[in-house]
Amino acid sequence: MAIRMYDLAGEDAARRFSPFCWRIRMALAHKGLNVETIPWRFTEKAAISHSGQERVPVIEDGGRVLADSWAIANYLEDTYPDRPSLFGGPGGQAAARFFNCWADIVQIPGIASFVAADIFRHLDPRDRDYFRQTREKRFGMSLEEFCANREQRIAGFRQTLEPLRQTLQTQPFFGGATPLYPDYIVFGGFQWARAISPFALLETADAIAKWRERMLAEFDGLAGKSPAY
Repeated sequence: MAIRMYDLAGEDAARRFSPFCWRIRMALAHKGLNVETIPWRFTEKAAISHSGQERVPVIEDGGRVLADSWAIANYLEDTYPDRPSLFGGPGGQAAARFFNCWADIVQIPGIASFVAADIFRHLDPRDRDYFRQTREKRFGMSLEEFCANREQRIAGFRQTLEPLRQTLQTQPFFGGATPLYPDYIVFGGFQWARAISPFALLETADAIAKWRERMLAEFDGLAGKSPAY
């Protein structure tokens, strides 16, 4: 039986844009597990109420229901040890926690300041009021103000990525010769932006952009085939 996964979607059900859901989409593909993805919108909280919280990703695996991308990744590693490891061992799992914290605290908020207003335009009409109200309360300003002057700010954001860039100048993936869960963590943020915004976060010659292209091709182009800019 396939694992069922609630996956954030826009007005177009095929446009999947949650960075946290992309982490798990890639992790499931890495493990070679069959998955049925269920398009979910912000205002459909009743559909995942059985998870005890209100955010995706949520997976159902037999009788188990799990939420939170980090918890799900660890569950997949522990439950399916006979399949390719997401972490490459306990040391890799510990290092991946740093990537997870960095992405949640630095990468995702940073990207949000460039693409949040573009997200609004791709939402199902039923989600738009909810998204604008909750995000503007969080940001303390309108979506448009939050994303203003992004052309002038992008150089500073790119500079914050220098540790990623230097790593990828010496190896093809954060996992080494092949991608591991740290790659899926970082990729989730860039795929989020790619799915809903035409704004270029990366220059084409950037080592990070070249790594992203390799990630788009993984698993028979799973992410590359998803609707995006």
